[in-house]
This record gives sequence, structure tokens and C-alpha cells, in this order.
Amino acid sequence: MPMKRIILEMGTGNDLYGENYTKAACRAVQDALHHSSLILFRSLGVNRDDMRITVNVGVQQPDQIDAATVAAEIPFGTVTVNVVTGGLNVVDEDNGTTSVVATAGIAVYLDLPEARFVLPAG
Repeated sequence: MPMKRIILEMGTGNDLYGENYTKAACRAVQDALHHSSLILFRSLGVNRDDMRITVNVGVQQPDQIDAATVAAEIPFGTVTVNVVTGGLNVVDEDNGTTSVVATAGIAVYLDLPEARFVLPAG
């Protein structure tokens, strides 16, 4: 049975002074996670570790991301991190610094039988 996407959350994170892309990405993931309360696992008796999670992160310098560190922000399931060019760098020319802004989209997939979600007629 194919996995079905059941959750999509988005978040943003930044590192204002350290120019650390991984830190900004982790904060974006935490922002997305804090928008969710996933009671459906308890309500449906689904094991949270059965989730397949895809984290898509956008930053201006994708090669600066430690994907394993970003994946460790997700407490359950099997996590895949994809890093792409995106986000935003805000340059402060007067002080010679760059503030890094990362965006994250977290998609959660489960193997759920169709019959589990059929509503009774009437």
C-alpha cells in the first residue's frame, strides 16, 4: 500500500549573527514542529515511529548544511532531509555581517488503509 502524506508544516528560522546555515535550518524545523499537535497517533493507535518524514530546507548556501544535525531535530519516524537553494541572506554592509534565514517544509507520510477513514453515510 502506498504511503499517504497526512501532514505538511512549514517554518522559518534564522541565525542573526553566526552565519550558521545549519543552526538556521534547525530553527526552521523547530518552528514548523511547534505549529503541530499530532494527537492523531494516539487517537488512531498509530505508532509514531512508522512515520516517514521528508524535511525540505531552503538556504542560500545548501552546501553549508549538516543534514544529519537537521534530521536529529525530528524525534520520531524515518527522516530524510533535502537541502535546496532558497531562504534569504540579509547582508549588513555597515557591520560586515550576514543574517541567515532558512525555510523548512516538513511532510509526514503514513501507510494508512483507505477504509480507516471512510465516514458512515447519513
